[in-house]
Amino acid sequence: MEITAVMVKELRERTGAGMMDCKKALVAMEGDIEKAIDELRTKGLAKAAKKAGRVASEGVVISYIHGGGRIGVLVEVNCETDFVAKTDEFKQLAYDVAMQIAATNPVCISREQVSEELLQREREVLRAQAIEEGKPEKIIEKMVEGRIEKYYKENCLLEQGYIKDPDKTLQEMIHESIAKIGENIAVRRFARFELGEGIEKEETDFAAEVMSQIKS
Repeated sequence: MEITAVMVKELRERTGAGMMDCKKALVAMEGDIEKAIDELRTKGLAKAAKKAGRVASEGVVISYIHGGGRIGVLVEVNCETDFVAKTDEFKQLAYDVAMQIAATNPVCISREQVSEELLQREREVLRAQAIEEGKPEKIIEKMVEGRIEKYYKENCLLEQGYIKDPDKTLQEMIHESIAKIGENIAVRRFARFELGEGIEKEETDFAAEVMSQIKS
């Protein structure tokens, strides 16, 4: 049986589980939504959404340094209790989030944090690109919104493909951890630093520079 986007959406709304988890459950249950709900409940994934509404004020600030000091990340990941914050499992999750940020350089944590000004500018650029490509006027808006969705998936941390398992998003990985740990987990804030970022570097012909020093 074909698993449609509408079926996945309905299951996701009813359980709060991640999109890929919903799709896998529907495939396993051959499209039977009620059985798919039971499957997600059995795995604890349907409970994660309920836990995600609880206050998470404990946690850790984790650092990750990559490339011999060329990229550095600080990220705050929250949970509900100090007990969980001190566990190796939670610390590893926070470390994985920091690695994700180092590797993918997200703009923000979630799509809700993308400013309307930035979205409007992005839409204008995408609309101009579609016109330049000669796309019919009647499909341009649909194309623009499709590319905006792609923008979210590339630039919003929680919607990015998880670097250790690209078949799921980072949010889905966190939901799985919520189900296992039994507490709400949230990425609160992060900072990413890349060596030389924002500095205009003077292009230098090193060979010519060496030759000039030899001649002088």
